[in-house]
Amino acid sequence: MDFLTTVHDGLVQWLGFGLLDASIWQVVVYALVVTHITIAAVTIFLHRAQAHRALDLGPIPSHFFRLWLWMTTGMVTKEWVAIHRKHHAKCETEEDPHSPQTRGLKKVMQEGAELYRNEAKNQETLAKYSHGVPNDWIERNLYSRYSWQGVGLMLIINLTLFGAIGATIWAVQMAWIPFWAAGVVNGVGHFWGYRNFEAQDASTNISPWGIIIGGEELHNNHHTYPTSAKFSVKPFEFDIGWGYIRAFEMLGWAKVRKTAPKLRQGDIKPADKDTLEAIIANRYEVMAHYASDLRQACAAELAKLKAQGEQHSAKWAQFKLAKRWLHRDADRIPAAVHVEIQGARAASPVLDKLVTMREELRQLWTRTNVSAEQLVSDLQTWCHKAEESGIAELRAFSMHLRTARA
Repeated sequence: MDFLTTVHDGLVQWLGFGLLDASIWQVVVYALVVTHITIAAVTIFLHRAQAHRALDLGPIPSHFFRLWLWMTTGMVTKEWVAIHRKHHAKCETEEDPHSPQTRGLKKVMQEGAELYRNEAKNQETLAKYSHGVPNDWIERNLYSRYSWQGVGLMLIINLTLFGAIGATIWAVQMAWIPFWAAGVVNGVGHFWGYRNFEAQDASTNISPWGIIIGGEELHNNHHTYPTSAKFSVKPFEFDIGWGYIRAFEMLGWAKVRKTAPKLRQGDIKPADKDTLEAIIANRYEVMAHYASDLRQACAAELAKLKAQGEQHSAKWAQFKLAKRWLHRDADRIPAAVHVEIQGARAASPVLDKLVTMREELRQLWTRTNVSAEQLVSDLQTWCHKAEESGIAELRAFSMHLRTARA
């Protein structure tokens, strides 16, 4: 009887507290740490290293991340990489596996994991987009073949360490990636936030501080420069995933292959082939600078109206909308405000000229049937027109362009 009592008490103790007998705060810290490791594994291994080849990972972090993802997500590397590459190739179209622009934000937020599983069954997607992923013995015979057994092992570990509450920790782990990655990044990251660059999709930066989702918060930056290992581009942005990558580099565990280009500048000189190459290579940065000048020009128009006491006029409302939208590409401006935007342009020759010149500048990299010599000539003509326009913003921007170096 004493033996059975001892066994019974020990079993109750284990079910209640596990082997560690951890406090509630220790349980919370453990859950946050293990879910953050999972986020790091997804952004560093699956996303930056495997899907985009932005860096090479050594065997130690690679094998650790593969084992960890097997235990904490059950995701198959081949499937994740193929689906993500298809997302970039077909972004915001009906073929995009998880675009809120075509499927709706609610569906992507609530059913992101299901959308992933459905696309993972598409053998055409896997065959076309999964090249270069790990295909060694352990991948074929364990990680891909027995994907659910890994998460089962994680459940056993959590129950052993923490008792019954370990099941709750495990449930949080299982929901972490479907919510933050499949839901927030794929959903909110293509619907709401700020944009540094006019990428050819609806991608946004959810937050300038990429910590909770490992840097994936900087989604517009990533879609603009998908092969960059670093997602932050502005001084105020922070990408914790990049911090881990730099630490791996110092340990000899990683080698960065590519980061976002940065426009180099020198002395002002006449625009030439070198200038053209620099502008085209850094066109997103160039256009972001131009967008900033457009916003400043709108602010100047608003300041004039304020000085005239016209804060409640129709023209004021037009320029307010222009400041919000005019720097965006035409296809990204809501149809509902087109009339007001056109009214602002009609009321301000400066704004109209800035928009017109922006589209002329864009032709330097959108026209593919023109020789390099002709494009250099067009650039020189553009700079001359800008500097003789009488518009301070255009003149300053043109002189800035003429400092560009490839």
